[in-house]
Amino acid sequence: MYDHVLVPTDGSECAMAATEHAVTIASRFDATVHACYVVDTNAVAHEAPELSRDALQDTLAEEGAAATAAVAERAREAGLNAVATRLDGVPEDAILDYADENGIDLLVMGTHGRSGLDRYLVGSVTERVIRRSDAPVVVVRES
Repeated sequence: MYDHVLVPTDGSECAMAATEHAVTIASRFDATVHACYVVDTNAVAHEAPELSRDALQDTLAEEGAAATAAVAERAREAGLNAVATRLDGVPEDAILDYADENGIDLLVMGTHGRSGLDRYLVGSVTERVIRRSDAPVVVVRES
């Protein structure tokens, strides 16, 4: 039923809870787990104006590499194939484009990420992905 499961991650505890669900589901179907981290190119300049755009992008790229590596490692520990990818752009657009381009059958996302107000609003990236995704989306709360 599922051959490719996508876990967008920001490295947060909620994203790791989603990872556990994704690995469980992928294990049942021997699916490949795809982990992606999106560097939000629209927000980069606003996050830390005292840093140069390049320095901030480098920091976010490192954070993304660590976050996707953790998801891929967890999938491989479960005996699954894993793909780790860093994307650039508007998060929901990048996630949905990746899903379309890679034949993703299921997305598994946390209810919220690391940012302040987004922790309380499911009107964030997760909600926008749910509204637009052609594939089913499983939403996981942090345990």
